[in-house]
Amino acid sequence: MNKLLNRFLFPLLCLLFVGILPAAAASDTRAPDALVKDVTNEVLEIVRADKAIQAGDTKRVIELVDAKVLPHFDFRRMTMLAVGRDWRQASPDQQIKLTDAFRTLLVRTYSNALTQYRDQRIVFPPSRFAAADTRVQIRSEVIQAGAQPVGIDYMLEKSEQGWKVFDVIVAGVSLVTNYRSTFGQEISRGGIDGLIKSLEDRNRSLAEQHGLHQVEGSRGA
Repeated sequence: MNKLLNRFLFPLLCLLFVGILPAAAASDTRAPDALVKDVTNEVLEIVRADKAIQAGDTKRVIELVDAKVLPHFDFRRMTMLAVGRDWRQASPDQQIKLTDAFRTLLVRTYSNALTQYRDQRIVFPPSRFAAADTRVQIRSEVIQAGAQPVGIDYMLEKSEQGWKVFDVIVAGVSLVTNYRSTFGQEISRGGIDGLIKSLEDRNRSLAEQHGLHQVEGSRGA
């Protein structure tokens, strides 16, 4: 799963790694399929023109994600689903720390994906949903010469600020589900605090690898 994500994650980054919008933020009235397509295309246009990103500037990638992508995910809900039933035993402070650490983990783990963008194309097959739906699945496919298309589907839920992504499905595998078993093992060994420490330790290691000690874009940093 991780190898597949690393290979095809540049479109995923176009919509992944979201924070929670401030209460005063304006509502996004776009339909969910239009939102996914618009944000993906906007980010890829920037990547095509940004020489620093093409040269592998991870800090620049994180700045781009922070500015263009974070507002479109509900990361608290995403973390809650990844932690599963153990989420209920976490205190409010622990829930905040888990959300921040999980967001940072995903940003730092996959920030290199956008620097690897070359000639891939993203197409958006029709997604079926009704106007009254409050939860939808929006489909996309990564097309690359010499490789089979890879499906990347976005699960979105309607909120007061518009549609928010709460899960991403890559080649049929849910990102949330992929982390749930690992999180469960960490909680079994060390409780909620053990999971938080494990995530924070991994984030520090990734920061050292990519020289991101001063990066502010990941709010869990």
